[in-house]
Amino acid sequence: MSETHHKGFSTRAIHFGYNPADHQGALVPPIHTSATFAFPDVAYGGRCFAGTEPGYFYTRIANPTLALLEGRLASLEEGAGAVVFGSGMGAITATLWSMLEQGDEVLADLTLYGCTFSFMNHGLTRFGVTVRHVDMTDPANVAQAMGPKTKVVYFESPANPNMRMVDIEAVSRIAHAGGARVVVDNTYCTPYLQQPLLLGADVSVHSMTKYLGGHGDLTAGAAIFADAELATRVRLFGLKDMTGAVMSAQDAHLVMRGLKTLTLRMDRHCQSAQKVAELLERHSATAVVHFPGLPSFPQHALAKRQMRQFGGMVAFELKGGLQAGIRFMDALQLVTRAVSLGDAETLAQHPASMTHSTYTPEERQAHGISDGLVRLSIGLEDIDDVLADIAQALAMAERGSTVGKLVAQAAQAPDCLEAV
Repeated sequence: MSETHHKGFSTRAIHFGYNPADHQGALVPPIHTSATFAFPDVAYGGRCFAGTEPGYFYTRIANPTLALLEGRLASLEEGAGAVVFGSGMGAITATLWSMLEQGDEVLADLTLYGCTFSFMNHGLTRFGVTVRHVDMTDPANVAQAMGPKTKVVYFESPANPNMRMVDIEAVSRIAHAGGARVVVDNTYCTPYLQQPLLLGADVSVHSMTKYLGGHGDLTAGAAIFADAELATRVRLFGLKDMTGAVMSAQDAHLVMRGLKTLTLRMDRHCQSAQKVAELLERHSATAVVHFPGLPSFPQHALAKRQMRQFGGMVAFELKGGLQAGIRFMDALQLVTRAVSLGDAETLAQHPASMTHSTYTPEERQAHGISDGLVRLSIGLEDIDDVLADIAQALAMAERGSTVGKLVAQAAQAPDCLEAV
């Protein structure tokens, strides 16, 4: 089934770019593990190296298995081209290295994935690139912050780990008016739930380690571009020369396997996450729940406008702060204490005691990460089992907070002697 350009999303995720008849009838595309490729003649090799003819000559630049995956990703994101990488950070760094020069500026949202934040503030800045953070939940802040040196506007929507959202269409319009390009980390949503390029963004980046792979058994990244020329630049400079963050053919095969079930898995993730968020919102141990599918979520209307469903990620803040978060995490029995997301297993992480434990409370708060914040990646288990485990862990967290308050009150109470 080769003519799939105008088919539905799931059909393209399974069939795009591949015809079994061209590969001895093999239903599953072959894995090309070769590092190098033979030239039919010298002229062909010269054209490949010059970039005047597409072809395969070295896997760091292109490989048939990776090229098939790139074609499918570009189709699913409605882009003009895609490049895949060995990790999500490979995709982000190679893309930004290719778009920026000394003296340029990046405008970034307040909340970013920790490694992205580190790359920008401890990596790019060492090479003469300025990074400024603004609250992009209000597009007016972006308009006010834009300057003549702003070349890239970068954000996640929803953001990791606190689910802040950015109006992709509005911010893209502002950035383009100022001569900047927009890069959106679309990992949380996948192309099934959100397509940033159709909303005006220039690049959509993914950690395919997460939902696109879907099984927690690989690391991979991707960048999908509205402009084919930018895709070529990222491939031949950011990937080939600057990072070498090459994806293996075996991992490309595993991601394509994941794409086959993406819509089914995302539907289940979303449905289960909605039920978890509703449980959390009802529970007395929680101070606030961050989930786009709740009417109480401040950006619920925006989520309805730019997302097809509300995703499988839920963040919430416990009333007891740091210690309540630790008690909740330690009480979990079915839900797994682990970083990453998008797996079949439900995963929980507490940034203040895990990923952001080296930050001061003030630093965490400045980026929207409270001490009681817990992030859940809702998996594919039976939802009643997930809800039961979360409920008992909430009870443990709340019970500990109550005991702690009673002890504190007792310690502050004046000593009383009964009259004899």
